[in-house]
Amino acid sequence: MDNIYIDRETAEFEERRKARAARRAEHARQQREREKKIKKYMAIAGGSFLAVIAGVVFLIHGLAVTKKAKAEPAGDGGVRRVEEVDITQTDAGEDPRNLLYSEDSDLIEGVSADAADPAMKALTDEELAQLAIDRGEVTGLGQDVLNVTPDDKTEAASAGIDSGYAIIVSLSENRVLTAREPHARMYPASMTKVMTVLVASDQLSDAKQLDDRFTITQAIEAFSYEHGCSNVGFSEGETVRVADLFYGTILPSGADAAMGLAEYIAGDQESFVALMNKKCEELGISDSTHFTNCIGIYDDNHYSTAADMAVIMNEAIKDPLCLEFLSAHTYTTSSTYDHPDGIMLSNWFLRRIEDKQETGRVVCGKTGFVKESLNCAVSYGTTDDGTGYICCTGYAHGGWKAIYDHVNLYTKYFDPAGYKEPEAPAVEETGESAGDD
Repeated sequence: MDNIYIDRETAEFEERRKARAARRAEHARQQREREKKIKKYMAIAGGSFLAVIAGVVFLIHGLAVTKKAKAEPAGDGGVRRVEEVDITQTDAGEDPRNLLYSEDSDLIEGVSADAADPAMKALTDEELAQLAIDRGEVTGLGQDVLNVTPDDKTEAASAGIDSGYAIIVSLSENRVLTAREPHARMYPASMTKVMTVLVASDQLSDAKQLDDRFTITQAIEAFSYEHGCSNVGFSEGETVRVADLFYGTILPSGADAAMGLAEYIAGDQESFVALMNKKCEELGISDSTHFTNCIGIYDDNHYSTAADMAVIMNEAIKDPLCLEFLSAHTYTTSSTYDHPDGIMLSNWFLRRIEDKQETGRVVCGKTGFVKESLNCAVSYGTTDDGTGYICCTGYAHGGWKAIYDHVNLYTKYFDPAGYKEPEAPAVEETGESAGDD
């Protein structure tokens, strides 16, 4: 009997290993396809609309692009097509259009206009993608107003969740499913940078600004060094693209990129932080969230809650550009004199969690660490059929514990039948980060 049990466990382990290997192979294939298509578009448009296009098509798993959409179930190739689109004409009399997206591609496959409209037919894919954003026909994935108030059906987080603060919200139900001290004050650390890229994206008047250049100053380098921040690795005096600042703020949690973004947008960090706090007022969270810097450096007056960070993530995934920056696994910065081959960046939270997630997918996320709040993370994930959830945790006693808390919270709702309550963790405070903080 013992041998039968061992054989069964070995077989199950082998099946899981093969499934993970298949997911990694599929991700690698998608990355190769992405690179080929990016090269194609760069040849056409010099990369001017690259981040916009990538941002549009990262709107996967149940895109909220229309008032009415009928989608086919995803097949083996993972393609989800919006078959019927009923877009109400605008005051300008714009024609309804059909949008086609693919989960296998990080670029838009087709945005077709009325066949009788020669002006629309003459537009390039880049121009059509930009037009879809400008006309508001492509939006993000979140709720208009995210409900973060637990109700009588909200479950308490199990003893196996290490984090002291936790919340997971179903976007389809707009309801808190599980929570632990979701409204308790915490220090958000580098989760702050979700708000940084959200506010910066809000302030862009044109997608072409992503190709603008910004020069890294000695003051930025000194500030980052003095506060012991993580960095992209830009050099003093190096001139980089604004797009590089966006990716650099999220993937390696670069303070040099975040401060560069703040100065590019508002002139200085103080003015940019004022915009961040104004955004808190707009989101209705200013009573419980306040920022003093764009990086996440500890300050007693720089605080938030797990619930408020979920609200901020909900707002970010509604922005196509933010969704792109937050969901990119890897990115190489543009060639400069200091870095002719660019700098390879990775979102280690996404790369680590994808190997642990048996079902569904964690689409995007941002981690943080300061000793006052230990390891924290906020993320957006979907089930295999595209149902969305937002999760935020804080005060985990280790980087991997933060990752496993997200895995366990998601799995409980991604795969209820196969979910097993995690054992209560042994508490041992560490400075290990789940990402690059």
